[in-house]
Amino acid sequence: MIRGILASLRFWGFRAVLALPVLAAGATTGLAQPAPGDMPVLFDARERLPKPDISAVLRVRFLTSTDFPPLNFIDQTGRLSGFHIDLIREICAELHVEAKCQIQAMPYADLQRALSQGNGEAVVAGVAVTDPLRQQFAFTRPYMVLPARFVRNRMAKLEGERASALFGRPVGVVSGTAHEAMLKAFFPDIKAVGFESREAMLAALTKANVDAVFSDGLQLSFWAASPASDNCCALFDGPFVSERFLGEGLTIMLRKQDAALATAFDNALSSLSRDGRLQEIYLRYFPHGLY
Repeated sequence: MIRGILASLRFWGFRAVLALPVLAAGATTGLAQPAPGDMPVLFDARERLPKPDISAVLRVRFLTSTDFPPLNFIDQTGRLSGFHIDLIREICAELHVEAKCQIQAMPYADLQRALSQGNGEAVVAGVAVTDPLRQQFAFTRPYMVLPARFVRNRMAKLEGERASALFGRPVGVVSGTAHEAMLKAFFPDIKAVGFESREAMLAALTKANVDAVFSDGLQLSFWAASPASDNCCALFDGPFVSERFLGEGLTIMLRKQDAALATAFDNALSSLSRDGRLQEIYLRYFPHGLY
């Protein structure tokens, strides 16, 4: 989950959700609605963001961690890898600053202090955007959101393929989490069953003690496709997103004085989204899909 509401639960992109009533009336928008499994489009294809001149910047040091697979991790060869690492390289290429770009990994707990002390220009590690952090740092626009998902036990006899088929039925969720609050707020007719840990929740699902679970879509999608699930379960309905409960999404964090660099990153992210490179990176690390 992201470390740290949109009005609609069915998610095809932050701004696309807000535009759905307009689309129903026959209008069009610059945002494309992705096919199921594709990465939602968060940048308007018609918008051309400013591209500041960053030629005077001597170096661009990106700080990340190694413990957030498949976003950033150490691969089997000992190299720093992941979605974020490939994204950083594409941003540097888009801005033509490859020779100035550096990537440094450190413990997650040290990232904020290192950025504050000027030991890097940007943090790319799934930091949750909060009001206190906004007072200290600048952030790019979101380039990805991590949705919540249901995973159902294949043996559960459900009538339909929508979340409404779970109304009145036991659905596991980790107690005290944002996902528990989101489940109870948006699906009050579902019988929420709390568990102390993700492991306990998934064990109950495997044994069919609950019909489904509701949690972070990233973790659930990989678990459902892994040998650990023993093919017991499958993603069900969704994806679902809520800024209120799950945050704004994945962004790049910078120092306040580097606002021009943040704008340049926004420009690069928009270009990567527009020409499909962002989607290519997504499919490379999320072959089972989050959406």
